[in-house]
Amino acid sequence: MNNAVMENGTTVDGGAKADLAADPVMPMRAFELRVSAVAQLTPHFRRLTFQGTDLELFGSNVDGQTLDLRVKVMIPSPGHALPELSNIRGSLQEDWYQGWLAVDESRRGVMRTYTVRALRPSVPASADGPGDPAELDIDFVLHLDGGSGPAAEWAAAARPGDTLMLVGPCARWGDCLGIEYAPGEAERVLLVGDETAVPAIAAILETLPPHISGHAVLEVPSAEDFLDISTPANVEVRWLARGAKDHGEELSRHVRALVVPAACEVGEEPEDVDVDATILWETPAATAGHGLYAWIAGEAATIKALRRYLVRDVGMDRNSVAFMGYWRKGQALS
Repeated sequence: MNNAVMENGTTVDGGAKADLAADPVMPMRAFELRVSAVAQLTPHFRRLTFQGTDLELFGSNVDGQTLDLRVKVMIPSPGHALPELSNIRGSLQEDWYQGWLAVDESRRGVMRTYTVRALRPSVPASADGPGDPAELDIDFVLHLDGGSGPAAEWAAAARPGDTLMLVGPCARWGDCLGIEYAPGEAERVLLVGDETAVPAIAAILETLPPHISGHAVLEVPSAEDFLDISTPANVEVRWLARGAKDHGEELSRHVRALVVPAACEVGEEPEDVDVDATILWETPAATAGHGLYAWIAGEAATIKALRRYLVRDVGMDRNSVAFMGYWRKGQALS
């Protein structure tokens, strides 16, 4: 991969100085990363920590937070090198994506979407110590029944030194693409998700200011998957163990108990979305209201039903409900 250029014109891996014009500022870039640490958090959650020579150029919001930031993880095919993506500078609509799709499927690897759990900037060396490189954490969900996809299978077998390519925001661009959480002036939040949304919700909770109240409702496979999440806010975190129940059953039941429809208020009927034919995704711009802001993500059919309940039955303004179908039963989403 080409040497990455820092703002002062030097390369992060100690190479010769380069002209910044050779590293154009664009929204996205590819990061070649290596696994630096592995932690099995619970039976179903496995955290991989990554380092990379140009990770200092990885973007975040203006406060250095990642919140629910989505990235593309490129898993190499067995026996093949990482795809050549060092010139990525645009979105999925740019030529690089079509070029990647044109490569034989057996050689190009697979691409999946994940959220960043944490991003830690580098600590410069000083008289007190040698310093630390920048690091990025991604929490992978493992399915113990053999139903894991290729990215989760790779994560389950990953060891320090293994490499992958990650496509994410470039810090030099300014705006950080991929962050959807936008509560505006809302003083109450409802954060809802299954295990695929746990990393994003955990990252959001850690950033909430003390005056924010509300609930976070998280459904995971078993009680062994409950995690310790700290938040400065007055937000109650409810962990739900799915066990043998249907996916989303506990999640729906608890949300309906927490947010009860008004006696004489009915909201609009949201448009129907065919979750088998299109991606379920709407993240409206933040409103100026101080009421309730809902962020719900996970399996598409469950999220669709919860969104309909909140908008139609509860009467929430649809501009205060962000909903994202992270995955769909029986379908592989990139």
